[in-house]
Amino acid sequence: MYTKLLLGFLTCIMLTAHNVKSVFVTKTAELTLFSEAPMEDIEATSKSAYGVINTDNGEIQFGVSIRSFRFRKSLMQEHFNENYMESDKYPTAKFKGKLNTPIDVSRDGLYQVTATGDLEVHGVTKKRSISGTVKVLNARLELSSAFNVKCEDHNIKIPSLVFKNIAETIRITLKGTFSTVK
Repeated sequence: MYTKLLLGFLTCIMLTAHNVKSVFVTKTAELTLFSEAPMEDIEATSKSAYGVINTDNGEIQFGVSIRSFRFRKSLMQEHFNENYMESDKYPTAKFKGKLNTPIDVSRDGLYQVTATGDLEVHGVTKKRSISGTVKVLNARLELSSAFNVKCEDHNIKIPSLVFKNIAETIRITLKGTFSTVK
């Protein structure tokens, strides 16, 4: 299902693009979540987040399969998917928005950007402005961003029994290298 969703997502973007050289994609972006808590820090990483950036119109989209996150401890991963994120019911997290700063892909450089759009996590969509950095290097884009997500904003329930084990705000870090569609 994840593969079909990804292929549909990328196909839709490619069909609507006027200039293929302005559409950059990745299927291997790294997304890390970090929860700092008194009892134990929790960290997980997915290396299969997908994304599309259209530098002509500034549109940007990202998605990640919730089940693609890997934890140090298998029990943490099980609890994350079954008890908190309900991965069978809400299999993906997505962001769709627009960059507020244009990117000149014709020359190498570093851009401080903000994307404004909709972040959907756990079936709840919230308007967000997310800052990051885009580095243009050798006709590729390297995107990095770090932002916080409050569990309560996306109706993610933390049982009172483990409330001290999980932070109310999760730190998300994104790193991805995008190439033009061929």
